[in-house]
Amino acid sequence: MRKKPTIHQTRVVATSRLFKIEALDLEFSNGTKVEYERLASKGVGAVLVVPILRTPGEEDQLLLIREYGAGTERYELGFPKGKVDPGEELLDGANRELMEEVGYQSAKLTFLKGLSLAPSYLSHVTSIILAEDLSVRREEGDEPEELEVVPWKLSEIDKLLTLEDFTEGRSVAALYLVKNYLEQQSNNA
Repeated sequence: MRKKPTIHQTRVVATSRLFKIEALDLEFSNGTKVEYERLASKGVGAVLVVPILRTPGEEDQLLLIREYGAGTERYELGFPKGKVDPGEELLDGANRELMEEVGYQSAKLTFLKGLSLAPSYLSHVTSIILAEDLSVRREEGDEPEELEVVPWKLSEIDKLLTLEDFTEGRSVAALYLVKNYLEQQSNNA
């Protein structure tokens, strides 16, 4: 295992309502000194929730949402997600986001993995949560418009990957994590 670089100084170089950019003066174990910039996390983390709706006599379905992405300037299909509020437990935050964005609550939440998006530039980690044993419950959220809930058959995961509006990296990774998890559960049953 390599020795982590020494951080000699960290300073804020820019802030906005949502973001804080930091400059870090680093020294690596070989003596090389560099300045890195990163988008620092201002919160306690985020969650991305993969809800699976199981209805007796019907095929299991993933519940996705379609919402506007200002970065891509179009509507994107993905899983419900959001930040964890200060003082809120990770799984409680996942259930709250699920109720706000999809209109269901989960009696069985499973943490699958924490994902970083660009670890050289972002300190942010998103926790991928599988939500099962769903029941209807809607809570008021902070979205500027009502989100479209899109059910998707679990057996058609591969087709979902071909859609041109299903591009968000966290949702794609979460899909593979859930597929792998469910296969392991099936093999252990």
